[in-house]
Amino acid sequence: MCGAPERGEQMTEGADQPTTLTEAVHGRIRNDILLGLLRPGDKLKLDALRDRYDASVNTLRETLSRLVSEGLVANEGQRGFTVVSATLADLRDITEMRRLLECEAARLSLKRADLDWESRVVAAYHKLSRIEAVIEEDPKRYGPQLEAYNREFHQALISACGSRWLLTFHGIMYDQSLRYRMLAFQVRNFPREQPRRAQRELLEAALARDANKLVAVLSAHVTKGAELYDDRDLATRPGVKRRGPRRKAAVRR
Repeated sequence: MCGAPERGEQMTEGADQPTTLTEAVHGRIRNDILLGLLRPGDKLKLDALRDRYDASVNTLRETLSRLVSEGLVANEGQRGFTVVSATLADLRDITEMRRLLECEAARLSLKRADLDWESRVVAAYHKLSRIEAVIEEDPKRYGPQLEAYNREFHQALISACGSRWLLTFHGIMYDQSLRYRMLAFQVRNFPREQPRRAQRELLEAALARDANKLVAVLSAHVTKGAELYDDRDLATRPGVKRRGPRRKAAVRR
């Protein structure tokens, strides 16, 4: 399981510091959407956002327009801006796109793998496994680190693919899937045994340069996550968490 971070907590470690006020505001609003602090369907009223983020209306308009282009905010014309909706159909689509991109990038990375790539994968796995060992002791405290290190591990696996655009589009799909994951974490605890086992199998396949096994485990690992959610996970407001996963039909390929 993983705890939902508090407002203002960042999901990435060592991220570059924003260089302008607009970048800072964009980062904060984007982060709050990804963490589920700004929830699907929430109206993004400029007056309320101005108070919450201490930013001018012009800065907020620019930021929201940028988030529209990133698929995180919807512009409803005269009704203003809202956080994009969340549906199981959309989650399945996102999951399938992420699976296709990540598996291809992993296969390409193995073809170009060298000692530097291997070192990145091992280092990322080490940090992830250490957080996995303590996450259940204090999910609220370690949840953000778990998500950050999980992202780092997946990025390390595909980092040698040699395609800037493949990495860019994968990053977009990863963020979209993160939003759904954080919405579900707010209302349900998830067991960690299967993810831990998959992470270890991914490491072993990567170090063995076994492309077929790596892609098979990765495909199942990415798809498995979406199968655990149901409609209530996307609609329920944070509160008392429900117990255990409810199985869904497999993501169609």
